[in-house]
Amino acid sequence: MIVKKSGGLAGVIAGKTAISSVGKGNGLKYRGYDIYDLSEHCQFEEVAYLLIHGELPAANQLNQFRDRIIAGRLIPDALKTALQSIPRTAHPMDVLRTAVSFLGCLEPEKEDFSNQADIATRLLGILPSTLLYWYHFANSGIEINCCTREESIAGHFLHLLKRSPVNSNHVMAMNKSLILYAEHEFNASTFASRITASTLSEFYSCIATGIGVLRGPLHGGANEAAMELISKFDSPQDAIQGLKDMLIKKEKIMGFGHRVYQNGDPRNIVIKSLSHSLSIDHPEAKLYEISEVIENVMLMEKGIYPNLDFYSASAYHFMGIPTSFFTPIFVFSRTAGWAAHVMEQRVDNKLIRPGAEYTGPGNREFIALSERMH
Repeated sequence: MIVKKSGGLAGVIAGKTAISSVGKGNGLKYRGYDIYDLSEHCQFEEVAYLLIHGELPAANQLNQFRDRIIAGRLIPDALKTALQSIPRTAHPMDVLRTAVSFLGCLEPEKEDFSNQADIATRLLGILPSTLLYWYHFANSGIEINCCTREESIAGHFLHLLKRSPVNSNHVMAMNKSLILYAEHEFNASTFASRITASTLSEFYSCIATGIGVLRGPLHGGANEAAMELISKFDSPQDAIQGLKDMLIKKEKIMGFGHRVYQNGDPRNIVIKSLSHSLSIDHPEAKLYEISEVIENVMLMEKGIYPNLDFYSASAYHFMGIPTSFFTPIFVFSRTAGWAAHVMEQRVDNKLIRPGAEYTGPGNREFIALSERMH
């Protein structure tokens, strides 16, 4: 392990992983497979299996895995009761964090961790169900049936959201998006999940940790902030001047730059193409044009490229997804990556406990309470 001083631990090597390789002139690979090949040819369920089990599944393995995910969509009655008590004003990420913790009480992990892969599969199935069950109950008082006939997690989520059969193009786009978000080495939420796992805590706590960290706007919340940004402008021309004014004021522009990718996020090529295709004939197609203008201004003025979150915002919007659901979609996907890292951490575990450089006062003489004057 390399010890190195760095703000935010950027560039620090904190451990080893065989799950993904990021940057270093090699793009992004999941267990050796290029992200472009996976997003072009795979269903998200194949990629989730790859991350959790280490290899791409054969057809029979994929079918069995998919069947277990579909079976895992069922919400226990006790969890339904808990979801019904969460107010409509709650953030959807808080709903997911609560659902994971509550499910851990109902279906605890075995002390020897022997059912960890089963729990990962269960979470892939139930997380979209819990979010949409709460959403419809909190907003309309409707208890929806969360057992759809959709084979994919992408289709299941969109079906529950719209409560109707889904657009096949939207399912395709969502599937690719889930693949792009599934795994990204030692990002903040994944590393936090591994820290929790290193204490030998149970699986649900590890995933709840990841959700809590992902909730922050400097990590998962960037796609929501990107949507707020592009929605501020009425036209591409308006966006040019508006963004320049924001830069002059040194305002934070969300959805741009990346700690790892200095010359552009390789995932952006895929999500930008999806956003463009979804914008065609859409009543708010100008949002894609505004996004392109913002991308160009940021490149010319700051030399900074968009990351995955930026075009995810418009892509999700074109699918009719509420902005507050953008980061929860990230959870549906990244749960596969978190699960893989928790399992990897447990194989050869050592407690993750870094040191710190002390910057406080030097030696101080103790003053009794009766003599302290402030």
